[in-house]
Amino acid sequence: MNYMGAPGLEFGGGNIEVDPTVAKALPEGSRVISAKGHGVSFRAKTGRIDVELSDGTQKSFFTKVESQYIGKDMLSTYKTLSDTYFFLTEFRDMLPNMYDPDKFAARLSTLLQNSKSPNGKYGFHVTTYASNLPQYTQWEESWEIFFAKSLRQALDLEIKAKGQDPDFDVLVLAIFGKVISHLLRPLESEGCYVKPFLVQGDFWSANSGVLSDSGEPLVFDACCFYGHNEYEFGQWLPVCNRFGAEYVDAYHTYVQISAPEEDFDCRLDLYKLRFNTHVSALFHDNPTLREQYVLCYHIS
Repeated sequence: MNYMGAPGLEFGGGNIEVDPTVAKALPEGSRVISAKGHGVSFRAKTGRIDVELSDGTQKSFFTKVESQYIGKDMLSTYKTLSDTYFFLTEFRDMLPNMYDPDKFAARLSTLLQNSKSPNGKYGFHVTTYASNLPQYTQWEESWEIFFAKSLRQALDLEIKAKGQDPDFDVLVLAIFGKVISHLLRPLESEGCYVKPFLVQGDFWSANSGVLSDSGEPLVFDACCFYGHNEYEFGQWLPVCNRFGAEYVDAYHTYVQISAPEEDFDCRLDLYKLRFNTHVSALFHDNPTLREQYVLCYHIS
């Protein structure tokens, strides 16, 4: 966990103190009733802040706090601790249930179809982060080029975290010299076009839930960019993700598989490779993750 503690501002133990910058972000006239720990994060301290609004009603907020360089480029800064950073949002009570595949697919397809890149390109206007590592988000006119640069950045981060692997010389040459162009270039050739959809970027079951009050799905911890809508499914392939084949099948009752359809499964393996490479870079002390993504390179 990349959290060094904030003396006097810790969650729990009857504490009602919050950093002045956090207090300023709350609705004007709010009075903090409690600040307690809530939820789980690999790298941050997470909590729930309950407040009484100026009209006497109560409202809750979720906060995530990180220390040092980890949160510097992603979050707002504490006033009392210059190396402590926070994120604040409305608290939503969630159930760990999985949403009905058909209803979920309908909502997801509508969200994606209604998204529109501001300049018709792939990328995003700011750097976004998957956990504490940056993603490639520079604007590109070609999805093939954007994805190749995204995978290259993830690979560079992984090698920096775990060192060079002798298998990489041959495998990387094949991926960047043949596989990416073979699978992605047809998406943008001979009249074909890939619309830049706003993708969540880290779309797996641990970043989703069902609202307890309405039963509606909620997706969070986004690291967005505009890309190929099928990119999300690469994160749905690992066995740890509960978005199984029934969710992909349900989605394709609303949105057609991109042409050429016969490459669909291989494209998803390629997208899965990007996710696995990034995850291996995140957990630099876990050698098993490298073994898994090297296997993906062999498969691809």
